[in-house]
This record gives sequence, C-alpha cells and structure tokens, in this order.
Amino acid sequence: MTKASAVGALLREWRAARRMNQLDLSVETGVSTRHLSCIETGKAKASREVLFRLADALAMPLRERNALLLAAGYAPLYAETSLATTGLERMAEAIQLILRHQEPYPAFVVTRHFDVLMANAAAERVNALLMRGRPSAHANLLRQVFDPDDFRQVIVNWPEVAEKFLRHLHADIAAAPSDTTARALLEEVLAYPGVPADWRRRDVATEPAPVLNLVFRSDLGELRFFETITTFATPRDVTLDELRIECAFPADAHTAGVCARLAADAS
Repeated sequence: MTKASAVGALLREWRAARRMNQLDLSVETGVSTRHLSCIETGKAKASREVLFRLADALAMPLRERNALLLAAGYAPLYAETSLATTGLERMAEAIQLILRHQEPYPAFVVTRHFDVLMANAAAERVNALLMRGRPSAHANLLRQVFDPDDFRQVIVNWPEVAEKFLRHLHADIAAAPSDTTARALLEEVLAYPGVPADWRRRDVATEPAPVLNLVFRSDLGELRFFETITTFATPRDVTLDELRIECAFPADAHTAGVCARLAADAS
C-alpha cells in the first residue's frame, strides 16, 4: 500500500467510525471537501498541520495520530515512554500516590487493552481472599472476568459485570477502529463459554446504569464494590494517554469492614 492510499484508508475508516462524511469533516476543520477528497485518493499530500486538524476533528487517540503521520510519510509526534524513565517520574509518583491513598480499598492501573500494570496491596489482599490464595492465570482484567476458571467464578452478578466490560471494549474499538489488538481481544473473550451471542454487537440504544456494583462471593460473605476511573488530562505521551486507574470503593458497611480487617491482619 502506498503512503497516499494508506492515509486515505485511515481517514475513511475514521470518518466512518465517527459517522462523518467529507462535508462534515470539512466544516469541522476548515479544509475544503475538494482537498479532503484529493488527500483520500492520493492526488494531494496533506501537510502536517492539516493532519493535526483532521486528527483533532476525528478525536483520534495519540497512538492513532502517530500512525496517521507515519502513513503520510512524517515522523511520529508523540513518544511512548515507560513510566520508569526520567521524563515521567512525576507521573509515576502521582500514580503511586493514588494507589496508596486508595488503601484499604483496591486500585489497579490498566492499559487500554485491560492489561494490569500495577495494583495496590489492598487489591492483592482482596484478590487472595476471593480466590482463596490461588493466583489469577491472567494479567488482563477482561480475561480474568470472562474465564470460568478465574475471577468469573466468584462474581455473583457476572452478566452485569461482563457486559459492562464489553461495553468499554466496544467503545474503545469504536474510538480506535484500527486497533487490531482490541479487536482480537474482543474475539477472544466472546469465545469463552456462556457469553451471549448478542454481546458481539455494540449496544448503542440502551443506556447503561450510572453505577454498577461488582458483587463478589467470598469466605467472609458477599463483597460489594463500585468503581471510579481516573485518566490523565490532555496527555502528550502515548503511555499516559492509554492508562486508566480503576479504584474500587465499598458499596456497603460489610465490605468496608472486611477491607479494614484484611489491612489490619496484614500489618
């Protein structure tokens, strides 16, 4: 595929995902429909400035903006930096601070593909209680939720929880239609037993509940949590753009007491 055709394919894919035609994108960016058409067909080369405007209008994540620049023959703009490097040490400290302050309740740091990068001590204690000390077979939240031999077996309201995670994954794919890793992950989790066939399609008609409790079966009784998600505002690095900090809070006094007891026993 030539650079021109690669850029055109990406723009058409993103316009389709955002339900925008060339006129919509032209109005949003100030780039004429004629020039847009020429860019998509390879008759004209887009400048970096035009590509930035198109990417903004299409709300492309940073990784996909880099892919668009590369397809057009330009160097990527956004770095993908490890949290352990010097440039992101303050961000890493902020993440660790959030994890510590969430004690005695669980918190996780996950990527956009739901891989768990970090967890606080409370998460490890609660997980050990739920799984009776048996470690998870997966380092990915979706695989943990959908695998019948993993955390799925202790999730009392599994259909609601699983559907909530699938909504997130469908939304991520809609936000980044060229993300083949997310699409492969979707196919993988849909192949687990007991997954309804209609979950394959993204549900845009039904509004999800504003708060979803996660109810777990444990030797100390049912534990009920609700979650909040924290992201970095206006990140300039691919790593930060794709990180989510998921914090679980007790939804009842019994769960809060169990978390406090586990923390006290560990000290």
